[in-house]
This record gives sequence, structure tokens and C-alpha cells, in this order.
Amino acid sequence: MPRTGRSALLAAALVTAVAAGPLAAPAFAAASEPARTSTAPATAGPDTEALAAAVAGLPDHDATAALLRVGGDGTWRGTAGVRDVRTGAPALENARFRAGSVTKVVTASIVLQLAAEGRIDLDGTVQRYLPGLLTEDFAPVTVRQLLNYTSGLRPGASLGDTVEEGYPHRFETLTPRQVVADAVAQGPAYAPGTRQTYGNIHYTVLGMLIEKVTGDSYAHQAELRIFRPLGMRHSSFPVGADPRIRGPHNRGYDWIDGKLVDVTDWNMSDRFAAGDLISTTADLERLLVGVFRGRVVPEPELKEMFTLPDVPGARYGAGLERFEVNGKVIWGKTGSRPGYATVIAATPDLSRTLVYSVNSTDAKGDGLAVAQRFAFPAFNR
Repeated sequence: MPRTGRSALLAAALVTAVAAGPLAAPAFAAASEPARTSTAPATAGPDTEALAAAVAGLPDHDATAALLRVGGDGTWRGTAGVRDVRTGAPALENARFRAGSVTKVVTASIVLQLAAEGRIDLDGTVQRYLPGLLTEDFAPVTVRQLLNYTSGLRPGASLGDTVEEGYPHRFETLTPRQVVADAVAQGPAYAPGTRQTYGNIHYTVLGMLIEKVTGDSYAHQAELRIFRPLGMRHSSFPVGADPRIRGPHNRGYDWIDGKLVDVTDWNMSDRFAAGDLISTTADLERLLVGVFRGRVVPEPELKEMFTLPDVPGARYGAGLERFEVNGKVIWGKTGSRPGYATVIAATPDLSRTLVYSVNSTDAKGDGLAVAQRFAFPAFNR
């Protein structure tokens, strides 16, 4: 079948499949044309042809919209897809979105700032700062071990491990304390500092630690310490159990039981300091550059973000993950929430930076496929 025919059929299928109320608007007939700009030289910078190909033809089965910002030794901006599959309105370049685990970069930065101020000792223990949180079954767990995912804590309570399982519970509330209590009740998974196991639980406890040490809410500390100093004017955390994304945004969708379902509105309170951030690509670019340039966390604490623990197969420092793409060492963070997949990444010298938000229809599924399509071309040259 010709591409135009596939696009028209997919567009119709997307519209008729959305299970988010009556469809008042007609189906869009073809994929939107991406808006993009580039200042990259032909022999350097990102692979602009591959980036343009990545966003061409959106919406499709795998994504309904994409927002990309590439910087460093060549800039490229791309916005493609639709804001709402029911209306076919074009995607918003300045859209807010759920950044998922990119939140952990904010959390790690706050903890390391507090360490630089002498208010937290990275070798101090959870038992010291949050007495009674862990039972006697747990050996001492340090703040550094929470930061680099070697604490030995098991995953806590969840309202569903998949989008399909969580969707019926999307407006329910699971508090961070409930999440941690469930993890503690299971006992330790291994001795602290002996293995690295990525998970939200480490940063949920760090969020509680921030609140205990500062006597303030985690969200307000993020505003004071990160958002305002960096000019991240469109970044925030939901108030309480608010399931909405406040401000302009592209709606998120996920395939559930063969139907494309609107999953934009979702109570993310259980993600807390591990994954509750709402932001924009421009704001996350400010965060990325600010962290890498030492404007957020001072030395020597900054080195914690780029230091892997001495355990087998370690990939994560404090808040950041180490990647190798096309022979380049990249540090960054991925994030995913239903309907939204996010990446921030850069070379250590900031010669290449990438921020994207993709309205992936399987954001909690095959993240590698999304990265190969939208992230790898940024580091191809």
C-alpha cells in the first residue's frame, strides 16, 4: 500500500480508537508536516536528515507527537505530530509534558546542594536522618547509596506495573509513605553497596529526606533551588493528587487492549521525587546545561553525578546514567509516564546536547526503540 494510503488509514484508526469521550471533530486525513530549524554544518553536528526522518509522518502507530531540541556544535529543532488526535490540531512546540524519571536529576541536585551546604552527609544514613523509617532488618543505608541505586531497598507499592494495570486506578492516590512502607515490609533485597538496582524507591526516600532536613515541601525546594535560578518558568509538580497537566500540552495516548486510549490525566502522586515532574523541552535544556556547567551543584559534589559505584555492571551515578552512542560517551536521563517519553542527554563537554519529549503510544514499553529513532541521530556525527 502506498505511504499516503497507510497514513490516511492510520489517521482514521487513531481517531476512532480513542476512548476518551465522544469525538466531535472530524478525523485528520494525513500526518502533519514537522516544523524544524537547523544551524548544523553539513560536516558536523547532529545527523539532521535522520532527525527529520524520525519526526516525519507523525502521528503514526508508535507516536502522536514529538518535540526535539539538539544543541552544542550544531542546533536542530523539530516539532511534529498532533496536539489531539481527535481534532488533528498541530503539536505545540512549547507544550508541557510529564518528564517521568528525569525528575531524579532534580532530586539528586537538591540532595547534593544540601550536602555542599553541610546539611547532609552523603555517608550519613537513612537511619540517622529518617529514624524509624527502616526496620532493624536493614543494615545502615547511606544517602550516597540511595543516590546511586545501591541501597538494597525493594520496589514499593504500586497501583499497576503496566499502563494496562494502572489505567483503572489512575485517579487513586498512593502516598510516598505508603510506597516506602510496603518496600520496607518486604525486607532488604541485598546488602547495601553491593549491587546496583535502578528503581524509584531510592528517590522516593530521598524526597522524604529533603523534606525532613529542610522542613519544607519537596516541590517548593525544587522551585527555590532549581527552577527559579535556572529560569525554568514552565516546570512544576502537581498540587496534591491533581491528575491534570496545567498549561498548554499535547495529549498523551497508549494502546490498551487494541485501542488507542487518552492517558493524559493521571494522578502521579506515588511517583513523587522519583517521577512527578511536569516540564518543557526548553526548561529541561536549561536544567541539562546548568547541571553540566556546574551552575546547579558545585564541586566536589558535582562529581557524584558522573561517578559510577564500584559494583558489577554499574551504569548510574547520582541522578545521571552513562551511555555510549556511536562511540561517544553520553550522560543523561530517560523518563517515561503513560503517553510521554522523555530524554535529556549530553556529552560531558556539552559539544552535543539533546532534549526530547515524544508522545509515545508505548512509553512504558520499548524505550530503546524510541531512543534509536529520536535520540541516536543526535549523536551520529
